[in-house]
Amino acid sequence: MRHQRITKKFGRKTAHRKALLVSLVTNLILQGSIKITTAKAKETRKDAEKIVTLARKGTLAARRIAASRLQSPDALQKLFDSVVPSMDGRKGGYTRIVKLGQRRSDGSEMCLLQWVELAAPVVAAATAESK
Repeated sequence: MRHQRITKKFGRKTAHRKALLVSLVTNLILQGSIKITTAKAKETRKDAEKIVTLARKGTLAARRIAASRLQSPDALQKLFDSVVPSMDGRKGGYTRIVKLGQRRSDGSEMCLLQWVELAAPVVAAATAESK
């Protein structure tokens, strides 16, 4: 039975799943928003919000932990220089999920995962695209 099992496995082994989520968080930081399936967005949101909360401390230790969890130095730099300052004053809820409808090929529910403060114009474009 699956009582209290909250991790989605996505049909992948542990190392592959962790690499996927790290890659999605890194791309979210670099691009500002990513278009993925809803299940992956919900799992990516957890990791992205945890890394922003860690980065808000601003200490050298927090920077080193974030560097060990991200794939690129560019993502680390952008996280500390633009993402964290824009989230100043927020206690949580740094990301939003905008549903876009189903993918034509397999019918998967697609959505747009983006930062709340950084990507306000993208929400209007995403809602216009879904209509």
